[in-house]
Amino acid sequence: MGFLGSDVQCLTLSTGSKVARTRLATNEYFKTKAGERSQHTEWHNITAWGALAERMEKQLTKGTQVVIEGKLVHRSYEDRNGNTRYQSEIVVSSFLTPKKENGDAEESMPPA
Repeated sequence: MGFLGSDVQCLTLSTGSKVARTRLATNEYFKTKAGERSQHTEWHNITAWGALAERMEKQLTKGTQVVIEGKLVHRSYEDRNGNTRYQSEIVVSSFLTPKKENGDAEESMPPA
Protein backbone atom coordinates (compact mmCIF):
# COMPACT_ATOMS: atom_id res chain seq x y z
CA MET A 1 0.00 0.00 0.00
CA GLY A 2 1.34 3.42 -0.91
CA PHE A 3 0.83 6.58 -2.91
CA LEU A 4 1.44 7.08 -6.63
CA GLY A 5 4.37 9.36 -7.33
CA SER A 6 3.31 10.09 -10.91
CA ASP A 7 0.35 9.76 -13.23
CA VAL A 8 0.03 6.38 -14.94
CA GLN A 9 1.63 6.39 -18.41
CA CYS A 10 -0.06 3.90 -20.75
CA LEU A 11 1.50 2.96 -24.09
CA THR A 12 0.40 0.73 -26.95
CA LEU A 13 3.24 -1.47 -28.18
CA SER A 14 3.76 -2.40 -31.85
CA THR A 15 2.19 -5.79 -31.03
CA GLY A 16 -1.00 -4.01 -29.92
CA SER A 17 -0.44 -4.85 -26.25
CA LYS A 18 -1.03 -2.10 -23.67
CA VAL A 19 1.50 -1.44 -20.92
CA ALA A 20 1.15 1.04 -18.05
CA ARG A 21 3.95 2.30 -15.85
CA THR A 22 4.09 4.44 -12.72
CA ARG A 23 5.95 4.72 -9.40
CA LEU A 24 4.66 3.89 -5.94
CA ALA A 25 5.97 5.37 -2.68
CA THR A 26 5.68 3.32 0.50
CA ASN A 27 6.52 4.79 3.89
CA GLU A 28 8.01 3.22 7.00
CA TYR A 29 7.77 5.08 10.30
CA PHE A 30 10.10 4.42 13.22
CA LYS A 31 11.64 6.04 16.29
CA THR A 32 15.32 6.99 16.29
CA LYS A 33 17.66 6.18 19.17
CA ALA A 34 16.95 9.71 20.42
CA GLY A 35 13.23 8.84 20.56
CA GLU A 36 12.24 11.08 17.63
CA ARG A 37 9.75 9.87 15.05
CA SER A 38 11.32 9.40 11.63
CA GLN A 39 10.15 8.27 8.19
CA HIS A 40 11.81 6.33 5.37
CA THR A 41 10.23 6.36 1.88
CA GLU A 42 10.90 3.54 -0.58
CA TRP A 43 10.06 3.92 -4.31
CA HIS A 44 8.80 1.00 -6.43
CA ASN A 45 8.46 0.71 -10.21
CA ILE A 46 4.96 -0.49 -11.14
CA THR A 47 4.00 -2.14 -14.45
CA ALA A 48 0.60 -3.42 -15.64
CA TRP A 49 -0.43 -5.07 -18.91
CA GLY A 50 -3.55 -5.29 -21.07
CA ALA A 51 -6.97 -4.28 -19.81
CA LEU A 52 -5.58 -3.79 -16.30
CA ALA A 53 -3.16 -1.19 -17.69
CA GLU A 54 -6.06 0.71 -19.27
CA ARG A 55 -8.07 0.64 -16.01
CA MET A 56 -5.09 1.91 -14.04
CA GLU A 57 -4.66 4.81 -16.47
CA LYS A 58 -8.35 5.74 -16.16
CA GLN A 59 -8.73 5.30 -12.38
CA LEU A 60 -5.39 6.37 -10.86
CA THR A 61 -3.61 9.72 -10.73
CA LYS A 62 -0.54 11.09 -8.97
CA GLY A 63 -1.04 11.10 -5.19
CA THR A 64 -3.74 8.40 -5.17
CA GLN A 65 -3.49 5.92 -2.32
CA VAL A 66 -3.57 2.38 -3.71
CA VAL A 67 -2.98 -1.22 -2.69
CA ILE A 68 -1.06 -3.10 -5.38
CA GLU A 69 -0.97 -6.88 -5.66
CA GLY A 70 1.45 -8.53 -8.04
CA LYS A 71 4.77 -10.24 -8.46
CA LEU A 72 8.24 -8.82 -7.99
CA VAL A 73 10.33 -9.12 -11.16
CA HIS A 74 14.08 -8.48 -11.48
CA ARG A 75 15.63 -8.01 -14.92
CA SER A 76 18.75 -6.68 -16.58
CA TYR A 77 19.29 -4.87 -19.86
CA GLU A 78 22.06 -3.15 -21.77
CA ASP A 79 21.83 0.64 -22.08
CA ARG A 80 22.88 2.72 -25.10
CA ASN A 81 26.46 2.90 -23.84
CA GLY A 82 26.76 -0.88 -23.46
CA ASN A 83 26.48 -0.86 -19.66
CA THR A 84 24.46 -3.56 -17.95
CA ARG A 85 21.60 -2.07 -15.91
CA TYR A 86 19.38 -3.82 -13.39
CA GLN A 87 15.77 -3.04 -12.62
CA SER A 88 13.17 -4.39 -10.22
CA GLU A 89 9.46 -3.83 -10.71
CA ILE A 90 6.12 -5.00 -9.42
CA VAL A 91 3.98 -6.47 -12.21
CA VAL A 92 0.40 -5.78 -11.15
CA SER A 93 -2.22 -8.54 -10.96
CA SER A 94 -4.83 -6.38 -9.16
CA PHE A 95 -5.19 -3.08 -7.34
CA LEU A 96 -7.50 -1.62 -4.74
CA THR A 97 -8.23 2.08 -4.25
CA PRO A 98 -9.47 3.82 -1.08
CA LYS A 99 -13.08 3.68 0.02
CA LYS A 100 -15.57 5.68 -1.99
CA GLU A 101 -18.21 7.88 -0.33
CA ASN A 102 -20.57 4.93 0.05
CA GLY A 103 -17.91 3.04 2.05
CA ASP A 104 -17.10 0.47 -0.64
CA ALA A 105 -13.56 -0.02 -1.86
CA GLU A 106 -13.02 -0.04 -5.60
CA GLU A 107 -11.18 -3.17 -6.73
CA SER A 108 -9.82 -3.80 -10.17
CA MET A 109 -8.79 -7.26 -11.25
CA PRO A 110 -8.01 -8.64 -14.70
CA PRO A 111 -10.83 -10.42 -16.52
CA ALA A 112 -11.02 -14.18 -15.80
